[in-house]
Amino acid sequence: MGNLLVKSKRSNHQTSTDGKGRDGRITSTISTSNVSSLFPSPPPRPPPQLPQPQAQYFSKKPSFGTNNLGQSSAVINKKQHVKKYTLIPDNFTTTLEQVTTALRNEGLESSNLIFGIDFTKSNEWSGRVSFDKRSLHAIGDTPNPYEKAISIIGKTLAPFDDDNLIPCFGFGDVTTHDQEVFSFHSDHSPCHGFEEVLACYQKIVPYLKLSGPTSYAPVIEAAIDIVDKNHGQFHVLVIIADGQVTRSVNIRDGEISPQEEKTYKAIVDASAYPLAIVLVGVGDGPWQDMKKFDDKIQARDFDNFQVEQK
Repeated sequence: MGNLLVKSKRSNHQTSTDGKGRDGRITSTISTSNVSSLFPSPPPRPPPQLPQPQAQYFSKKPSFGTNNLGQSSAVINKKQHVKKYTLIPDNFTTTLEQVTTALRNEGLESSNLIFGIDFTKSNEWSGRVSFDKRSLHAIGDTPNPYEKAISIIGKTLAPFDDDNLIPCFGFGDVTTHDQEVFSFHSDHSPCHGFEEVLACYQKIVPYLKLSGPTSYAPVIEAAIDIVDKNHGQFHVLVIIADGQVTRSVNIRDGEISPQEEKTYKAIVDASAYPLAIVLVGVGDGPWQDMKKFDDKIQARDFDNFQVEQK
């Protein structure tokens, strides 16, 4: 199965009052980063409130209103729910089972899961070595790398999911490119458990046309929106992808592509929320550049993005 990565992202809205943006990851071997940085202790639960309407999950970029002082609702929620997390150097383990053990050792009893799956065109050739020259999304008698990843992640992380409701998004196809995400359900409802995640994936793949370019920003932004609407409950965004954020050959050393810039910003913005991002890499890789990508991201409230290989 592909490698496992962790990452998070947010929209382009500027919502923080401290100079940081408010709106603001695998191949087939498994490793995981130090859970204290990847899965920080969840913030304290808010005081009892009157029943709130159930959150909806949108395939478009989130938007936020303002109060009578002109403050974005994102800023208000950030003040209410954000806590500072301890930065701990990366320390990769080797299996998803070790992830589960590490999570429990760090005191994480529960969270909510969000899924994002890469439908960019590079999936058509990223299985030349690891998947017998077939598309990584090929549906057949043998489970493809994405199906394997969903199944394994489900077995290991499902015990931490509070309500068994998993919002699932796709990105990078011909309808979303590097700008938006689409929901696995047309009514934007979440999947009920990993069995439904897998069933929905198998159902939609034959009808999708792969495209690009690759950016993790839209799915990170969608995850931030969900966290915001759920009153700051701790979430884990799991992104299964075949490769790196798009970087054209004409981009010189020291420069970044538009997709890299937006993904950087989304990860930084997401660090202001109780959201951890796990990037699981599938296919041939390589993934070294994505680990360097993580190391370059500064000014985060905590180290919320890690790259893992499966």
